[in-house]
Amino acid sequence: MVLALTVCGIVVALVVVGLFLFGLRRRLIQRSGGTFDCSLRWDVAEKPDAGGKGWGYGVARYNGDRIEWYRVFSYAPRPRRVLERAQIEVAGRRLPDGEEELALLSDAVVLACTHRGTRLELAMSEDALTGFLAWLEAAPPGQRVNVA
Repeated sequence: MVLALTVCGIVVALVVVGLFLFGLRRRLIQRSGGTFDCSLRWDVAEKPDAGGKGWGYGVARYNGDRIEWYRVFSYAPRPRRVLERAQIEVAGRRLPDGEEELALLSDAVVLACTHRGTRLELAMSEDALTGFLAWLEAAPPGQRVNVA
């Protein structure tokens, strides 16, 4: 009985510590500001799957001429993907299709892009999309920006 209570106490303590670390990590990412909720689908086929597969939910953060994308459900202190402003080309935008609506946030807009030759899709709110496109167009003089 004592052993079972000890094991249960340890498990509960580990769960509480794990949840605390999730919250602390998110707080540290958002500390410097310039963050927004953003789902990412990397290395997308020419005809994207409307089944909602491949999307990763995350938080993106502006950092100078880069966007750092962090997975929400991860303990990693470093971004999973880094997108350089000069390398991003916007191909178009669309609303989520089919089961994608269930995989993404309710007000998401999907932005089709390429980054260094890799096709990707970003899904974000309309407000975040406006900020993202403004950030892309605000590149320093001499840098090319491709926004469709």
